[in-house]
Amino acid sequence: MRWFGYWIGTGAMVLFANMAAWAHDPDMPDVEVSEVSIEADRPVAASSQQFIPDKEYVMQPQGRPAQVLRLIPGLVAVEHSGGAGKADQYFLRGFDADHGTDVAFFADGMPINLRSHAHGQGYADLNFIIPETIEGLDAYKGAYHVEFGDFNTAGAVNFRTREVVREGMVEAAGGQFDTQRYLLMFSPTKDKVRTLFAAEGYYTNGPFQNDNRYFRTNLLGKATMNPTPRSELSLTGTFQKSQWNASGEIPLRAVQDGTLDRFGAIDPSEGGNTIRSTARLNYHYDTPSGGRFFANAYGQYYKFDLLTNFTFFLNDPVNGDGIQQSDRRVVYGGDVGYRQAGQVMDMESAVTVGVQSRVDNIHARLGTHTTRNPIGTTIDSDILEASYSPFVKLEVQPISWMRLTGGVRSELFTFDVRNRCPDCPEQPAGRTNSGLVLPKANVMLGPWFRTEFFANYGEGFHSNDARSAVMPGSAPLARAKTYEVGLRSKPWGAEGLEFIATLWAIDLKSELLFVGDEGTTEIRGATRRRGVEVAARGQIVGPLYFNGSVTWSHAEFKNGDAIPLAPELTAYGALILRWPEGLTSQLQATYMGVRPLIEDRSMKSPSWLDVDLSERYQIPVKLAHGRLEAFLFVQNLFNTKWEQAVFAFESRLRNEAAGVTDIHFVPGNPRMVMGGVAWYF
Repeated sequence: MRWFGYWIGTGAMVLFANMAAWAHDPDMPDVEVSEVSIEADRPVAASSQQFIPDKEYVMQPQGRPAQVLRLIPGLVAVEHSGGAGKADQYFLRGFDADHGTDVAFFADGMPINLRSHAHGQGYADLNFIIPETIEGLDAYKGAYHVEFGDFNTAGAVNFRTREVVREGMVEAAGGQFDTQRYLLMFSPTKDKVRTLFAAEGYYTNGPFQNDNRYFRTNLLGKATMNPTPRSELSLTGTFQKSQWNASGEIPLRAVQDGTLDRFGAIDPSEGGNTIRSTARLNYHYDTPSGGRFFANAYGQYYKFDLLTNFTFFLNDPVNGDGIQQSDRRVVYGGDVGYRQAGQVMDMESAVTVGVQSRVDNIHARLGTHTTRNPIGTTIDSDILEASYSPFVKLEVQPISWMRLTGGVRSELFTFDVRNRCPDCPEQPAGRTNSGLVLPKANVMLGPWFRTEFFANYGEGFHSNDARSAVMPGSAPLARAKTYEVGLRSKPWGAEGLEFIATLWAIDLKSELLFVGDEGTTEIRGATRRRGVEVAARGQIVGPLYFNGSVTWSHAEFKNGDAIPLAPELTAYGALILRWPEGLTSQLQATYMGVRPLIEDRSMKSPSWLDVDLSERYQIPVKLAHGRLEAFLFVQNLFNTKWEQAVFAFESRLRNEAAGVTDIHFVPGNPRMVMGGVAWYF
């Protein structure tokens, strides 16, 4: 299977190179196509829906692609394991979505979340994304859109890749903790075939006493063409390889008594590595009658190995409680459909019909280790999981101040789990099917006095791990009912501030949670979440711009117990000042409020505030070719002590006679300065 992953990454690159050569072939006939300009506002179906262009996240600190997610109101991402490398921990709308269980991520429509992952359901590692190759983010909250299925409970995010870059770029950056980043990005052809190539190299040791030694390599190649004047075909390939050491989540009691530094480790053997190759095809054809046929396909090869230790010596006082997790998989799927726009009874309308499918062929293993030496196997499974999702969407505008969209989406899942280890303590096995029908409805009213009003209802879901799904009496698909009312207003016109206010609610049916670190299934009850979001973004005056949001949520089980780790108050704010002579400055802050760590709210995580400063400067130096730009990022400007991932559970240190329930945390990074130079050519 390993050769398949490398074939996807390298084969796609060769294909794109051949296409670039074809674009310059003088023997190819020219086709005259008249130029057509289309200008329109980007329509939205909910007050919380947003498109975030690249110009808004170019000022984000480099190193973690998930940094750009803070621009989405209410979405916070933090490092999870005492060092970069793993997927981040995501928080949105009262969900601790762990590594992605309740937030769906996509790249040009290709799903990023991984089902039945060895480390956690919906695992979404964004580190294969090169931020500079993204032209914008489509951000959706709730489950109001028929285009999204699995993991779309709190929301969905789609990263849209550029077709070309106007200027090529070579960039070199460096900073504290031996951090280095190098980037090459260019478009060799921009006409008949539009191409984009990018390569990134990243390294850091982090602030930890045991060096992080995080290496990351990313490659991307993309080619876009128009086979006919009415059609477009895009092919994209990516390759990522990463490896890292981690200091893990450390116990608060050891830091408080002085036996452990905040950036120390109980088990310094933690770490991991991953490889991900992807290939995706996007195609559409526009008919003369206002219709569009679309077809998209993708394939992924994925490899993941992780070594962790959360409880230290609780279960095995001699060897320790080291956990070894591995995941090998091939994922493939796509969608096909047709959208027809026109008039029905003098009303502007459109109907879309389509079907999506996805197959995950997985080998997942959980075992034990001591100082990276395997000592046992807990669970070893082959998993074949597939889904088939037809959908229908209707859009209609009965009168000038009212738009209606809605539809229905159906889900059919098949789970097939085979045990590979007859002597393992956990041996899930079996086959089962499950399905859902999910209605969606959206009402948009206005604008009146530059203000629009929205009301939304939609049902979504997240699938449970296949090893839980095949258990007798299980609920493989956890249904969510999502509600929202809100408004968007631009009282000073298109160039001024835009204000957004949203009231929302989510009811999630009882679910099964597969605990990847233990190989066991945990039954969780029904939950209810309620909240409010307010946001503002745009130009304040002259060269001064603002982007900010505040989100409050209340999350609890139906019996009144708190949902551990659920965020209650989050906020983000940024001021951007575009000075004369090519200097741009940004001061931004992210806030996470107090959160309950256990159901009775007796243990809580502390709040934190992280402030960053960013500077970019167009260097006024005349070059024979191109231009230069310098940049500087200062993360945690005030060098505050804060905690990223925080948990409460029982652990045992080597000198302790019994387990102790305690707070365990990943320290937030101290002040870090990073700068560099980019040459645009």
